[in-house]
Amino acid sequence: MRRKIYEIIGRVILYGCAAVTASLLLFLIGYILFRGIGGISWRFLSTSESVINGTVGVLPAIQNTVFVILVSLLVALPLGVGAAIYLTEYARNRRFVAAIEFASETLAGIPSIIYALVGVIIFCTALKLQKTLLAGSLTLVIMILPTIIRSTQESLKTVPQSYREGAFGLGSGKWHMIRTVVLPSSVDGIVTGCILAVGRVVGESAVLMYTAGMSMAMQNFSLSRIAGASGATLTVALYHYAKENADFSVAFSIATILLILTVIINFSADFLGKKLKRS
Repeated sequence: MRRKIYEIIGRVILYGCAAVTASLLLFLIGYILFRGIGGISWRFLSTSESVINGTVGVLPAIQNTVFVILVSLLVALPLGVGAAIYLTEYARNRRFVAAIEFASETLAGIPSIIYALVGVIIFCTALKLQKTLLAGSLTLVIMILPTIIRSTQESLKTVPQSYREGAFGLGSGKWHMIRTVVLPSSVDGIVTGCILAVGRVVGESAVLMYTAGMSMAMQNFSLSRIAGASGATLTVALYHYAKENADFSVAFSIATILLILTVIINFSADFLGKKLKRS
């Protein structure tokens, strides 16, 4: 009888925690949409800020955000997944692997302002990239790399050893076994790491303010021009309008765009992961 009462109390507490968490999430999403959705229009999305023309637009910020996300993931994903595969499948020195895992967990918890200072020293100054979107993207690569490595590692460890032994028993080589058995079985963890990385990239402001600048000017749709230009992403633009201009209506509109962009990216990554797993 007492055990049943404890079980009921435990369930009530767990359901209550879940309900509070879901309510807070729905409240935040609803409040952002309520304050920001009315300010979004085609003109707002397709123009840039201009005092002369009297326009307020976020097209440059959207362009810069997409560029930063793509460059960061294109560099960090192969490096992170490759490092995780090596540490899990090839490395034999357990102390070395443990040291790398400890370092990755430590780096994942470092405040982003530290990465901003490192990016300024290495990319902006030492490599003479100045305050550009390329320098900001490379700094973000360093920041999200530990997250991708650890999430991929944990996913690879969940693949049963019998899968590997079965592949070897059928005459498969090491890399063939990893490519055809291990990676497809752990694609969920890789997608999760990708989503977490995108979340950090989209929501980052300190790193980009120090390494990419806060320019709201529109650049030509050329990768070389965008990479070598200083520019503000959506998060930096949100800070600019909320903190510098005290224009909270525009700030909430930008927050709504960020929310929608994050949802689209997460659903796309989840859909791609499921499709890869089925294939």
